[in-house]
Amino acid sequence: MSKHSVRGGNVAGLLERFAQLQEKARARTGRTFPIIVIQEAGLDGFWIHRVLQNEGIESHVVDPASVATSRRRRRAKTDRIDGEALLRTLLAYKRGEPRVCAMVKAPTPEEEDRRRLCRERKVLTNERVQHVNRIKGLLFGQGVSGYEPLRRNRRQQLNELRTGDGRPLPKHLKTQISRELDRLELLLEQIKAVETERDALLAAQKVALPGPAAMLLDFNGIGPEFTAVLWSEGLFRHFDNRRQVASYAGAGADALAKWIRRSRAGSFESRQSSIADNTHSTRLAMAAPSAAIRAGFVV
Repeated sequence: MSKHSVRGGNVAGLLERFAQLQEKARARTGRTFPIIVIQEAGLDGFWIHRVLQNEGIESHVVDPASVATSRRRRRAKTDRIDGEALLRTLLAYKRGEPRVCAMVKAPTPEEEDRRRLCRERKVLTNERVQHVNRIKGLLFGQGVSGYEPLRRNRRQQLNELRTGDGRPLPKHLKTQISRELDRLELLLEQIKAVETERDALLAAQKVALPGPAAMLLDFNGIGPEFTAVLWSEGLFRHFDNRRQVASYAGAGADALAKWIRRSRAGSFESRQSSIADNTHSTRLAMAAPSAAIRAGFVV
């Protein structure tokens, strides 16, 4: 297996390297072969995949956790070994061997950007927890407990606090906690802004044609955040297979309910592979609806 290096982000250099490889193969065999590319889903996102597809190159994005590895011993992990493993996986996949790997359904730029809301809220929430724990830790070192930084009267309570031996809070400690509260309040405002943007996006989906987001909002016990995560991370794709649910949509809800009863567990279960930091592992299992629910499609 030949190995070549191209500087990261140098798309022109990558395409030039592909052209050189094609010309080399044509000079040896007298035939022109297409380029087939495979890459792991990871922190690079899907922009390379879109660039290759726009150039007419067959590109595949694989879930790295689905590639089989040796279980006898702990293997070395280098770019060279991973590259050869990916190439062998691609060869087996193109030969039609079953269960070789799980190829990722790449989202569109709009679908990828829509995930930012839920992921940003998760990051902001983690930062909020860190600031709250830091404030409680500083106060605990002075024998103070029971202070809740998330309450609206956090500033007033801070002025009334006394140390474990009855002294007012030291000057510099109080100043440090005040700066922590400033950052905490900024995080609370940002979380509220993200949630407002998320709710507006879900409301627009509820007004539009019936879709996964609108259907999930109708279920009791499913809040907007859980709905947004399921919709953006798992239900953005089409789960088409040999047993099309759409074929039963024209026959009405009775035929749909009949098909539901024939299923093994009486429920539909959709699974999306976990993809590093770009797609969360999502699993959805919903009980089969009754015939009274006139739904065109059921996931």
